[in-house]
Amino acid sequence: MNKKQYKFTNMKEKQILLDALEQLEVHTGIKATVTPAQGIDGILHFNVDGKAQMAFVEVKNHIRGHQLVNLVRLKARFNPLMVITEQIYPKIKEELRRENIAYLETSGNVFYKGKDLMLWIDGHKMLPGLDVREKKGRAFTKTGLKLLYHLLLNPALLDLTYREIARITGTVFGNINVIMNDLKQQGFLLKLDKSRYQLQNKKELMERWMVAYEEKLKPALKLGNFRFLKNEDFIQWKNIQLEPHTVWGAEPAANLLTNYLKPGELTLYTLETKQELIRHYKLIPDENGPVKTYQKFWYNDEENNNMVNPLLVYVDLMNTGDRRCIETAQKIYEQYLQDKF
Repeated sequence: MNKKQYKFTNMKEKQILLDALEQLEVHTGIKATVTPAQGIDGILHFNVDGKAQMAFVEVKNHIRGHQLVNLVRLKARFNPLMVITEQIYPKIKEELRRENIAYLETSGNVFYKGKDLMLWIDGHKMLPGLDVREKKGRAFTKTGLKLLYHLLLNPALLDLTYREIARITGTVFGNINVIMNDLKQQGFLLKLDKSRYQLQNKKELMERWMVAYEEKLKPALKLGNFRFLKNEDFIQWKNIQLEPHTVWGAEPAANLLTNYLKPGELTLYTLETKQELIRHYKLIPDENGPVKTYQKFWYNDEENNNMVNPLLVYVDLMNTGDRRCIETAQKIYEQYLQDKF
């Protein structure tokens, strides 16, 4: 890379690029350079067996499922496209390969399909000292994420006292002030007067919540995977009578909202125990089963038609990295969320 020509205002992204190109050379012997370009981070140039290769480059701190749609759109303008980042989850790699979007990780793992050339290396570990997880404040801890979900759904909670917010959201009173201060410091909470606040940069806040929810909170909510005793119950899932405080999420909820996505797996959010789930819905524990169950983490009952709020449906679908789920998530965003975020 020509350091004199190539400029990065984001120093972390610059370091990601440098590390990735270095490891590409270590593992393949390929010496690549990057030159500036309009509308994108740069153009990658390299030679293999005397044949010149190139790709338009987009450098990211990380790649999550919700970013795939934008990358596909970017590829329509800049083709071939390569995304360079620290680490990519396996399912997202599959989607990138399916869309023929090249990628390069700082570990040296690479996928590139060019003219008369196919590069595909996987299995190298992340470089020591790098961490794909973003550093986040108290607002993005498990406790903060639960409170944030309530605030995103009902910003009017900010007009209440901290004690009232604690009671309604189930958050320990002493954590409220710490989380609110962190939101203010990160530019997501605007003080209107002595006692009133307002969320700002709501779309960015929602996207930050989406990433942190998948990485931090959702794994802690997992109750287990199951399969039905009778296979036909999966096909006829709409006929299942759910108990109070058990609702459909993700793909089945999306189907109920849009009638567009046929569920490949079923997700339930519930306050029922595993034993109650087994008894009420004739389920059998199976770590590879298509029925995924999670503990319900919110304290209101505004669900409609036995499903979670469209916000959580959108988030769960976007985090899958699956193209058909992301397409459905976009429909849900446009119909239910666009005016709020």
